[in-house]
Amino acid sequence: MKHSIILLFVMMCCIAGVVDVQAAGSIETAGDVLMIALPAAAAGLTLSFRDDQGALEFGKSAALALGVTYGLKYTIDARRPNGDARSFPSAHASISFSSAEFMRKRYGWNYGIPAYVTATFVAYSRVESDQHYTRDVIAGAAIGIMSGYLFTQPYKGWHIQPDADHAYYGIRLSRNW
Repeated sequence: MKHSIILLFVMMCCIAGVVDVQAAGSIETAGDVLMIALPAAAAGLTLSFRDDQGALEFGKSAALALGVTYGLKYTIDARRPNGDARSFPSAHASISFSSAEFMRKRYGWNYGIPAYVTATFVAYSRVESDQHYTRDVIAGAAIGIMSGYLFTQPYKGWHIQPDADHAYYGIRLSRNW
């Protein structure tokens, strides 16, 4: 229950931090809605699986993604294509890809593929609506993916992942019970 409260707090911060309420085109609006839907879906999965550890991992991932993103936004005062401030990196892309990577790594590709497709649309919507340059959404996506990868452990079942060290490269096959 404690982790659910933390997760709810993180989701509210995500929503408050990146939603800009104004009249917008349909692609931009769809991107805004899906940007909220992705973390909500990730949170919903942790609740449906009764996965307190996953909720904590998602909270850490989202917090890191948004912390790094906003730290960079206020450090690198890049202009948006529409002339507004704080373009780099895209917070929409950051939280969307953080959510997608969390779902992929925690629950598998069945959840990860639709999440990544949705996150890619969110990133596209930001460029299409002149809110960001391509570099902004690529940077946001990289931040989100790295934060999701860093904090997330597979839930249960078989998992395949690349493995490398200074002396070898390979594929790791593992199973959580």
